[in-house]
Amino acid sequence: MKQLIIVRHAKSDWGNLDLKDFDRPLNKRGKTNAPEMAHRLVKKNIKPQLIVSSPALRAITTAKFFADTWQMPLAEIQEESNIYEANVNTLLKVINKFDNRFDQIAMFGHNPGLTDLVNYLDGHIYEMPTCGVVILEFPFDDWTMISEGTAKVLLFDYPKNGDD
Repeated sequence: MKQLIIVRHAKSDWGNLDLKDFDRPLNKRGKTNAPEMAHRLVKKNIKPQLIVSSPALRAITTAKFFADTWQMPLAEIQEESNIYEANVNTLLKVINKFDNRFDQIAMFGHNPGLTDLVNYLDGHIYEMPTCGVVILEFPFDDWTMISEGTAKVLLFDYPKNGDD
């Protein structure tokens, strides 16, 4: 079985209006929430084999906080430019190309694409909050088979949930 850990980037800083959207950093709360959420997953013995992230600063920084907590080398984070500003079809193409050597992959990205993806795969979630985590499980061993309605939600958690 394949498991996809979907993580929306942590809260970003809107203080500098001269920055491009792609270059927005995490704000103070984001820098607190990212390690907190990663620790929640560690407590549940959840650690992916691979991290794939949007290269946008707020997403890759969130991924690095998780990688650090999971004790995974930062250099092994795979940046995937197609995740940034992606719709469901684009995100699905990214997932369908994942290497089948990996059974559990964490993907870091953005809304509205991630919420739409979770719902397309069968998540039934109104909106993924910043630094929200959804773990989806699929009943097959090939990433190319992931398609509409094939997922089962194993976990939905987010910072304000307080679910330790």
